[in-house]
Amino acid sequence: MHPLRPVLAALFMLLSAVVAPAQVDRIIGRPFATRSEVIAQHGMVCTSQPLATQVGIDILKAGGSAVDAAIAANAALGLMEPVSSGPGGDLFAIVWSAKDHKLYGLNASGRSPLGLSLEQMQAELAKLHRPTIPPFGMLPISVPGAVDGWFELHAKFGKLPMAQVLAPAIRYAREGFPVSEFIAFYWGYNVAVLRAQHLPGAFVDTYAPGGHAPQKGEIFRNPDLAHTYELLADGGRDAFYRGGIADRIDAFMRANGGWLRKADFEHHTSTWVEPLSTNYRGVDVYELPPNGQGIAALQMLNILEGFDLRKMGFLSADTLHVMIEAKKLAFEDRARFYADPEFAKIPVQWLISKEYAAQRRKLINLAHAAKTYDAGNPALQQGDTIYLCTADAEGNMVSLIQSNYRGMGSGITVPGLGFDFQDRGEMFVMEPGHPNVYAPGKRPLHTIIPAFAMKDGQPWLAFGVMGGAMQPQGHVQILVNLIDFGLNLQEAGDAARWQHEGSTDYDHPKMADGGYVYLESGIPWGVVGELKRREHDIRTDIGGFGGYQAIGWDAQNHTYLGASESRKDGCAMGW
Repeated sequence: MHPLRPVLAALFMLLSAVVAPAQVDRIIGRPFATRSEVIAQHGMVCTSQPLATQVGIDILKAGGSAVDAAIAANAALGLMEPVSSGPGGDLFAIVWSAKDHKLYGLNASGRSPLGLSLEQMQAELAKLHRPTIPPFGMLPISVPGAVDGWFELHAKFGKLPMAQVLAPAIRYAREGFPVSEFIAFYWGYNVAVLRAQHLPGAFVDTYAPGGHAPQKGEIFRNPDLAHTYELLADGGRDAFYRGGIADRIDAFMRANGGWLRKADFEHHTSTWVEPLSTNYRGVDVYELPPNGQGIAALQMLNILEGFDLRKMGFLSADTLHVMIEAKKLAFEDRARFYADPEFAKIPVQWLISKEYAAQRRKLINLAHAAKTYDAGNPALQQGDTIYLCTADAEGNMVSLIQSNYRGMGSGITVPGLGFDFQDRGEMFVMEPGHPNVYAPGKRPLHTIIPAFAMKDGQPWLAFGVMGGAMQPQGHVQILVNLIDFGLNLQEAGDAARWQHEGSTDYDHPKMADGGYVYLESGIPWGVVGELKRREHDIRTDIGGFGGYQAIGWDAQNHTYLGASESRKDGCAMGW
């Protein structure tokens, strides 16, 4: 049980006892903000951990670019929030270059082991008596792409030496830092889960020194990670992909039944990609193409554009109903088509077209929740997570997301390196002929997606929402709050959220029951009842609704606006 659940339950019981239900709905259903937006002229950093935010600000003040600040903050988060991130995971970024007046997209995700065939994977799964790739151990591990992503970004947009960029994270790793409250809660949870797996390696020694996960306020040190970062500062990306780090990983994998080899690291490359966009009520929204799930947000926005959400009302049953149904439609296409474009032909342009959205929109019944949807049938044409954003005095902006996938990843930590490997390979399907079927040297479907938005050809918003399949749902909710309902950046993130689960997915068969919807407590009670009447399976939960950061550009006043997730430990900070 989340430690806040009893407190929140008591609060709502008290509120309902002293005011009428209709008044309760008005109190908890209206837009609110836990804090003001942060406003600054020279730069902005927003992350999910205050010390990491400060690291980014210090880099900006030292003359670093927005990319330098993003890398420094990300490296710090790999230490301070290992439940969600680290050099053993992948990275995606969208960068606005003020000099070029252009958006750049980077896919820094890794690929499956070259030496592990589909037939071998099937044999390994048969030994485990399971049909899908497990979340723990050696089988879900793919090559970590984050470090290469840092160096790709730095080579193109960095200003300070990488040794200076990584210095704050190295210092904190050696000297220690106090663990923050929300991260400590999930750190303890994930250590308990992964300790029970009895996996080889140094996971427990690294993340539970003394036998327990660090508690809120406890000083945590990771000298092995400090050493790894020092190797990167001195030797660059090749220290990770061609040097001693790759050698150590290769030896450990061979000795413990793993599949990654040094050759996998030597063959790794990141990919610069063109962000894809759709226009939603005058705002150009940008996402990265597959193997990520970003275009699901674009598909949802295109469907929703045909409804007058403002007239339907903020957090109304009509608004939530059509948003949930749009999500179901987009996710059936996600399950059917999204994959590594080097291995599959994906009808991306058709999927994000207005014409296709109009066809899909007709399937929504305003009176009833659908139990099932089929994926579309377009003709094929040729052709756990941290999110942070930064901006600098020159007008450059970075939208960056990085993850180990499930909390603390695979549970495999090579002794002496100080980081855990991601388990992103779990998202491959084992259905031959499927676009996302497992294959060696292939990128799996990815959930982590950065986002960017522009108005009239100028940058408007760098933002993201963490949390698996919540991410495209969260992107859409933030944009609807901003564009349709006029909330500010902080209000848009603090407003109550919904999350639909149970769509067809890599680990879930065809949706036949409509799935289910988690609602935060800020959704008015009358709305909850109406959604149930429309046959939505409504459930409640604390947590799992993502984690949001955003930086907006105020073109009139030439200032940055910053917002940070009230559901996490982080903050926005400017200078």
